Amino acid sequence: MTEGHQGSEYILVTIDKSHIITIGERLYTESIEFIRELVNNGYDADATVVEVIVTDDIIEIRDNGTGMDRDGLKQYFNIGSQQKLYAPKSPVYGRDRIGQFGIGKFASLSACKRFEVITKNNDFAARVIFDKEEWGKTRDIWHLPLEILPPDFRKESGTTVILIGLSRRFDPKDIEAKIIEGTPLKAPHFRVRINSHTITPRSLTGHRIPFIEGTSFGPVTGEIVVLPDTASTTKDVGIEVKVKQVTVKRELFGMETWGRVMIRIRGEVNADFLPITSDRTGFIKDSPEYESFQKVMEKVMADVKTVLQRLTGKKEGRKVSRALKEALQRIYKSLASNPDLSPFGALPIGEETKGIGGAATTTSKGGITETVHPEMSEKIVKAEKTKKKKKPKVKQLTPNAVIKRIKFGEIGVSCCVDSFGEDGPEVFSEETTIYINKDHPLYKRESAKVDTHVLNLARLITQEISLMKDPKNPRQAFERQSKLLRDAFIEKKME
Repeated sequence: MTEGHQGSEYILVTIDKSHIITIGERLYTESIEFIRELVNNGYDADATVVEVIVTDDIIEIRDNGTGMDRDGLKQYFNIGSQQKLYAPKSPVYGRDRIGQFGIGKFASLSACKRFEVITKNNDFAARVIFDKEEWGKTRDIWHLPLEILPPDFRKESGTTVILIGLSRRFDPKDIEAKIIEGTPLKAPHFRVRINSHTITPRSLTGHRIPFIEGTSFGPVTGEIVVLPDTASTTKDVGIEVKVKQVTVKRELFGMETWGRVMIRIRGEVNADFLPITSDRTGFIKDSPEYESFQKVMEKVMADVKTVLQRLTGKKEGRKVSRALKEALQRIYKSLASNPDLSPFGALPIGEETKGIGGAATTTSKGGITETVHPEMSEKIVKAEKTKKKKKPKVKQLTPNAVIKRIKFGEIGVSCCVDSFGEDGPEVFSEETTIYINKDHPLYKRESAKVDTHVLNLARLITQEISLMKDPKNPRQAFERQSKLLRDAFIEKKME
């Protein structure tokens, strides 16, 4: 025991050692959870700055909060203390206090030989040393030595915890990642520094979907971010569920059924009313609070899925548009070189191409016009209805349909790439419109790479154009298609 100038005191500690050791080894040594808890103790104490110093031998967590008096120290070493439940708000900044179970300080003994707590609250200053070796010599009841220090031992109020004799090395980057995830860095008047480096909250780039929903237990707020493909990874997939600004767990909320696109989803949701398990690694799921929370998140994630499909459709549409444009340009050149194979006749020289149905169009080099969608979708279908007496196969196109037209003078065909189901035909025509099914397994396989995508589109389009020339003679149509396709890509092969 260390004696102070103003007398010796003890703090009675009554704990189940096996329980503490088990929790420490399971939860804290690997996850560095105890460091996060010590940092959050500073937040609860109205600190504006928490300094974390990491070396090979020690970890020091120092804050400038209110510190502790004698009663505060007794509460500090009381596992399962209800003090923060009785006083859930901090006195200076009115912060929602995070700490609840107070296990971290003891569990840190699984990672070090001892820890020291030095605190000052106004004129009271003291040091408590918790030695693992000494603790091991006692039964479950131990009188923890308390050293009273002179008031000027420390200039300002606050608490310092020092972990000494580390059993393994802690990487500052790993500690920083845990603090970013589990500490309220966005709170006003609060910051955390590690080895003189200020830790900043994680920032995500992408399409943001903020939300706020009410329940009978309290609000559910947050923001979901759809990451760009280039920024998406399989690391840390899911939504961070936070209670009092601290991440308790990542949840998928059904995204595991979305396929690979789920790796583009990140974000956080805050629900302070959720009941947490005693080890702070999950939620009490059979509670009415969690059930209400789940209903809210089902609605939120349905909206997120809709947005993701729309964004994915736009990107896919741009890719299809580029490939379709190149395929049609090559087919145009091949038809111009082989007018006898064209169902439209020879190309009139010097004649400009025009859009169809009055929709806005952009005329491209090589007789290709791009149609503004979705208005064009309705016009194509209406045109088919007026030209054909029999009921058309396609009644309505999806908003993600890609439509382009290849023209020879006033005559030509419209090419539409859209979803017609996995069991639908790979390609089919109605009058002068060629429909390509992007849901077809062969299309999905060939669209994986740019070159095969263009070639496959050209194959499907030349097949239908050749059948338009002579629909009653498929063998001759096949031969025409073979020549058109060869001439469309002969330059590419020579390159």
